[in-house]
Amino acid sequence: MRLFIAINFDTNMTDALIEMQDDLMRCGVKGNFTREENLHMTLVFIGESDEPEKIEEIMKDVPLRSFTIHVSGMRRFKDMVFANVEDNPDLDNYVKRLRRALSDNDIDFDKKKFVSHITLVRRALGAKDIQLLSDENISEKMRVNGISLMKSERGKHGMIYTEIGYVRAF
Repeated sequence: MRLFIAINFDTNMTDALIEMQDDLMRCGVKGNFTREENLHMTLVFIGESDEPEKIEEIMKDVPLRSFTIHVSGMRRFKDMVFANVEDNPDLDNYVKRLRRALSDNDIDFDKKKFVSHITLVRRALGAKDIQLLSDENISEKMRVNGISLMKSERGKHGMIYTEIGYVRAF
């Protein structure tokens, strides 16, 4: 099964992200907008694995202290638009420790450098002419109290993400 480790959002954060998407649509941006139920922040993309129980045990072995993430404004990367997640040393340190533990336990994962972001739109058309970071940004904070092991499946109407494991922060 196709797996990834992510932060899922509370209602306030999800509402702020949907508002960002609505602003993009009002400005004429077209593309593949991430569905509300699929909004998340990927920490580690694992890909195909038949060891979800082992991965969840590794997640439990890496201490996760609760921290706050702050999303403010949007940015572009290639043909995508992301919600901008402000720099967060606690998040970066946790992801580094989690990846090291996965690697030490022979779990393969995508080794691309971690850059915190939340994908709002893929294959975005019309975003190049829009000022995405401005003084009128939508901004939201959220306390991260846990991380999720997610399964990704292709459904009739796109990707379906299902939480199959959860580790609570202390």
